[in-house]
Amino acid sequence: MQLNGCIILFAVMKRDVFQAIADPTRRAIIALVAIQAMTPNAIAEHFDTSRQAVSKHLRILTECELVSQEQKGREIYYRLEIEKMKEIDGWLEQYRKIWESRYEQLGEVLKIMKMQKPVRQ
Repeated sequence: MQLNGCIILFAVMKRDVFQAIADPTRRAIIALVAIQAMTPNAIAEHFDTSRQAVSKHLRILTECELVSQEQKGREIYYRLEIEKMKEIDGWLEQYRKIWESRYEQLGEVLKIMKMQKPVRQ
């Protein structure tokens, strides 16, 4: 697009998957559709919010590819995208290893401290 001789570029920004799963309602929706594919109405029954609010959450989860839609007759069913969840888990795994290593190191330091006798003057 050009405006007064200036070129304006529009970038399509994809939603961040971690922002999507940061919301407790979206995490609850993920838990529901992990068990079985569900319609938006069936999902909305589990929340004290409007059907429109649930639809907004579903749209965000769909944009992040955490859930997908499947048309069955007149109904749309949402189901969990396991592969996307595996990607998230793989990303977190690298940090899990770091944390576990640090906890083990802390455990060793505490063991050494416990074995050492305090010096009294």
